[in-house]
Amino acid sequence: MNDIYNPTKLNNSQLYLNEDVLKIDDDDYYYYEKTSYYQFLIKTSGYQIRAKRLILTIDPLTGGMRGADIGVGWVDLAGIVHFQDRHAFGMSPPVIDNTTTDWFPLQGREQNGWTSIQFKRLLDTCDSMDVPIKSGTNILIFAYGLVDPDLSRSDGDISYHDTRRGTRMIPLRSYGNPPSEEKFAGLDSFEFRALNYRVPSEESTYYCKVYKAPTQFLTKQHAIAHQVLVDSTNRDLVHHLVVYECDPAATFDDANLPDDVCDNVYAHVHMCMSNSAIVWAVGGDDIEEFAEEAGYPVGGDFPVKYYVLEMHYDNPKRALNRIDSSGVRFYIGEKLRQHDLGFLSFGTGPSPGSLAIPPQVNRFLIDSYCSPRATQVSIQHN
Repeated sequence: MNDIYNPTKLNNSQLYLNEDVLKIDDDDYYYYEKTSYYQFLIKTSGYQIRAKRLILTIDPLTGGMRGADIGVGWVDLAGIVHFQDRHAFGMSPPVIDNTTTDWFPLQGREQNGWTSIQFKRLLDTCDSMDVPIKSGTNILIFAYGLVDPDLSRSDGDISYHDTRRGTRMIPLRSYGNPPSEEKFAGLDSFEFRALNYRVPSEESTYYCKVYKAPTQFLTKQHAIAHQVLVDSTNRDLVHHLVVYECDPAATFDDANLPDDVCDNVYAHVHMCMSNSAIVWAVGGDDIEEFAEEAGYPVGGDFPVKYYVLEMHYDNPKRALNRIDSSGVRFYIGEKLRQHDLGFLSFGTGPSPGSLAIPPQVNRFLIDSYCSPRATQVSIQHN
C-alpha cells in the first residue's frame, strides 16, 4: 500500500496537506487526500483489480444522487487512466456532462491490491451541471463498481454500484490541518466514552451517559486539547456528540450514574443540558488544540463535578447489533495557562416553538436578538 499511497510516488510536484478515510464496510476502504489536487484509493477485496470503477460525487444538499456532480475513473488493462465528468438528474444512470469537462485525471495505477487515481477539479466551474466546492462542509458520495465502463457505447455504460457506496461530510476548502495524536503522547488524559453501547435499530437515537469529573487532579489543571474517538466500525452511525457540564448543584449516586436514551433519563440530567464543553459533528476535526494562552479547567476547585456525554446515532439503514464505544479524550497540559477556557453559545433555542418551519416554503428566516442586559449577566469582566 505504501508505494501507491505515497503522493510523491505518483506526482513529485504535488504535496498533499490533508487526508481522510472513507469507509464502506470491514473489507473495503477509500483513502482520500485533500488540497486543490485529490487522490482516491480503494483496497481490492475478493475481486480482480481491473474490475474496479471509482466514483466520487459532490452533492448539492443531502447526500443523495439528484443534482449531484460526479467523477468516474478507472484504469484499464493497458494501465491507461480514464476519467469521466457526469451529472445525475435523478434516480437514473448519471449522464456524461457534455457542457464542459471539469474533472481531469492526472495519473493512476493498480498495484499491490490497491487502485489509485489522482485528479483535479476547479473549485467553481461555473457549469450548471457541476456543484461548486464551497467553503465549510461539503457532502461527498463515494462508490465503486465491479466492471469498467464500455467506451464503445456513447453513454459509457456504467453499471450500478449497488450497495457499494457511502456518504461523508468533509471540509475541502480552508481546511485547518489538526495536530497529530503523537503531539500529546506522554501527557495525562481522561476520557468520556460510551462503553459497549448497543445502538438501537432506530433511524435516530440520542444516548446520554453521566460521568463524574476526574478525581485524580487534586489541584486545578488545564486541558490543552481534546480528541474525538469514533469507533472505526461506526463512522457511518456517529453523527455528532456533545459533552455537557452539569450545574454545580447537580448531585448523583456515583454507583448508579444515569445511562440510557436521553428521553428516558432527561428528568435526571436536565440540570446538565445547558452548558456545552465540546461539540463535534461529522466533518469536524477529530483533534482540536486550544489556543496556547488558555486551557479548559479540570479538577481542584473547578465547580463542575459531573458531565454528560450525548451521542447522536444516525442509522437510516436500521442496522442491528452495532456496539459502540465512541467518545472524547482530554489531554492535560504540563502547567497551567494564563486563562481558563470558556464557551459561549448563542442563537435561537432548538425547540418546536422557536424553530418551527412552515410547510411548503422556499425560504424562511428566523431572527434572534440578545439584549445587552443578557450579556451583562452572563459574561463577567474577569
